[in-house]
Amino acid sequence: MNLGFWCCGVLVIPFVIIGLLFAIFKDKAAKFVSGFNSLSKSEQELYDKAGISRDVRNQCFLWSAIMLIGAVLSYFVTSYLAIPTFVVWAILFFKDVHFDVHKAFEKYLLK
Repeated sequence: MNLGFWCCGVLVIPFVIIGLLFAIFKDKAAKFVSGFNSLSKSEQELYDKAGISRDVRNQCFLWSAIMLIGAVLSYFVTSYLAIPTFVVWAILFFKDVHFDVHKAFEKYLLK
């Protein structure tokens, strides 16, 4: 059993599903973004919800592509290639983590 293949391959499905949901529901899906949903309704109106949804959609599709490549490489080359795949994913994931909600969404402020 190839553990690296399964670790990467299992994550492809939820990332694609989340990306598709954000692609289908567009600005309505912004309320499911962590941190944005904690803002009041009046504060949420100050932000570009479609832009937030588009970026989350693109992130999820990028993450699913990375995990798919990791799964394929783990299957055909060696299962240890799942480790650098998760490292790349973690770097991309944590570069967009912010503890301040307003700092996290400042690039989406409507002018």
